[in-house]
Amino acid sequence: MKQALIIFARQPLPGQVKTRLTPPLTPEEASELYRRMLLDILTRTRALADVERLLFHSGGSESGEYFRGTSPDLPLFPQIGGDLGERMVAAFETAFALGYKRVAIIGSDSPDLPLDFIATAFTELASGGHEAIFGPAEDGGYYLIAMTRLRRELFQGIAWGSDTVLTTSLRQAERGGIKATVLPGWYDVDTVADLARPMLRNEANGAPLTREFIWKRMSLLHRPELA
Repeated sequence: MKQALIIFARQPLPGQVKTRLTPPLTPEEASELYRRMLLDILTRTRALADVERLLFHSGGSESGEYFRGTSPDLPLFPQIGGDLGERMVAAFETAFALGYKRVAIIGSDSPDLPLDFIATAFTELASGGHEAIFGPAEDGGYYLIAMTRLRRELFQGIAWGSDTVLTTSLRQAERGGIKATVLPGWYDVDTVADLARPMLRNEANGAPLTREFIWKRMSLLHRPELA
């Protein structure tokens, strides 16, 4: 049965990605970090068995051209909609219309996200016991959402970007009679403090480009912002 992993991505332009890391990073450093995070994710997810990857990018035709150059092996789609919820709904609609029966979405902020978590989401959906899977993020959102069919109510009434995204989504699932479950928690790389996480700098984390960026800028680790 066809399964799809949707990866949400942005073109790594200075001043438009990882802005919460500037300062102490410069806009150019932040965009380079994001570029490496995204490449780590794209490389690692190739190892997922029986899962086809679809890349949904924000931005216009220039962004599409960028990703056609960097990700020629992936089907590319523009993100459509206003807020994050609308864009995820549109992406799910596209994937299900293409014939995929189990679909998950991840972002590009967790370069060392264990692949087992993603594989488990598809396994849980395949078991038939759950219609929706959430991967809880430490900031109150989620790093993954997976479904067997589009349930729009999971994206309605959500204060996107707040620390109530996951709890509200689970409440919507309960109200809609949607059988949902959660995966182990993980974190996004959003703040300066995240750069100092031991797991992110571990050689076994599967995100070598991200790790190299951090280690090459060891002086950052001695700045007060990272204490």
